Amino acid sequence: MKLGVVGLPNVGKSTLFNAITKAGAQAANYPFCTIEPNVGVVAVPDARLEKLAALYDSKKITPTSLEFVDIAGLVKGASRGEGLGNKFLSHIREVDAIVHVVRCFDDENITHVDGSVNPERDIETINLELIFADLETLERRMAKAVTMLKADKKYQEDVDRLTKMQKWLEDGKPLRNLDVDEEFKKFIEEQFLLTSKPVIYVANTDEAGIAGNDYSKEVERIAKSEGAGVIVLCAKLEEDLTELADDEREMFMAEYGLEESGLDRLVKASYDLLGLISYLTAGEKETRAWTIKKGTKAPEAAGKIHSDFERGFIRAEIVDYATLLECGSFNVAKEKGKVRSEGKDYVMQDNDVVLFRINV
Repeated sequence: MKLGVVGLPNVGKSTLFNAITKAGAQAANYPFCTIEPNVGVVAVPDARLEKLAALYDSKKITPTSLEFVDIAGLVKGASRGEGLGNKFLSHIREVDAIVHVVRCFDDENITHVDGSVNPERDIETINLELIFADLETLERRMAKAVTMLKADKKYQEDVDRLTKMQKWLEDGKPLRNLDVDEEFKKFIEEQFLLTSKPVIYVANTDEAGIAGNDYSKEVERIAKSEGAGVIVLCAKLEEDLTELADDEREMFMAEYGLEESGLDRLVKASYDLLGLISYLTAGEKETRAWTIKKGTKAPEAAGKIHSDFERGFIRAEIVDYATLLECGSFNVAKEKGKVRSEGKDYVMQDNDVVLFRINV
C-alpha cells in the first residue's frame, strides 16, 4: 500500500517523512524543497513476529510494509499549474491514501506561505486544489460520456453519475464523502480521482503541543466532520527519536508521556483507514506477516504468497495467534483441537496463523 504525504510548504512533511522512514529526505525552510517525490518503504512494527519466531526458532523475520511518498508542498493555484502543481497532483493520483500534514505550531523562524498559522484555511487550500483538479478531470470524462451517449443509450447512467459527482465537487466537498451504493463507489474508484482517496490528517505540533493545542483540536474537529483519520504528533521530536538507541528512545518517550511512536500510530491509523489486517505464517525458515484487505477469503490470501497457492488451494489450517502462544506449538494446538480446517469461503481474520494446504 502506498501513502502520499502532502501539505502546504513548510508544514513539516519532509521532517515527518524522515522520521517515519529514516530515509533522509531533504528538509529545508523554503517552498518546493521537495520536487521529485521521495519514496520510503517502512517495515510495519509488529510485536507478534518476534514471539512467533522464537516459538518456531525461525531463521528470518519478515514484517509487512507500507510505502510512503513525500510529495512536494502544494500551494493555492496548484490545479492551474502554480508552483509545480500539475506535476505534484499527478504524484498524488498514484497513491492509495493521503497523509495530509497540517502545521499546528507557531515559529517565527519557519515561514508560512500565507503568513500565519491557520489549520482550517490550510486544509481548505489543499482540499480545494484537489477538488479543482478533479473537476477538470471530470469535465473531460463527461465530454467523452456525452459523445458515447449519442451512439448508445446505455451510457446514460455514466452521465448521471458524473453529473452527480460534478455537483458534489462544485459544492466544495470531496468525493470520499459522497454517500452512494457499492456499485457507484466502484465507478468513482475507476475514475482515479484525487478527492476519492481516504485521508489521515497529521496535526504537526511543537514539543509543547504534543498533548494537543488549539490548532490540533481544530484539525481533529475537521477530521471528525469529514470522517477522516487523525493523529497528533511532533514531527521534529519523532525525527530526534530515530537517532536514539532503543533504551534511550524509551526513556525519551516516557519523559514526554508517549506510549507509542508516531510511526506506530500512523501505521495503525493507515491500516484502519484502508481496512487492512495482517495474517501470519511461521516456520523454521521464516516468520512473516502478510497484509490483506478485511473481508479477504482464504484462497485470495494464499495468493499473496504466490499465485500458485490461490490456484491450487485445498484448505487452510488456522490457529489464533494468542492460542498458539498459549499451547506452545502448532502440533500441541492441533492435539488440543485448537487448529481449524477452513475452506474456500473462509474470511481471514487478524491474528490468524495459517498453514495453507495446496495442490499444484
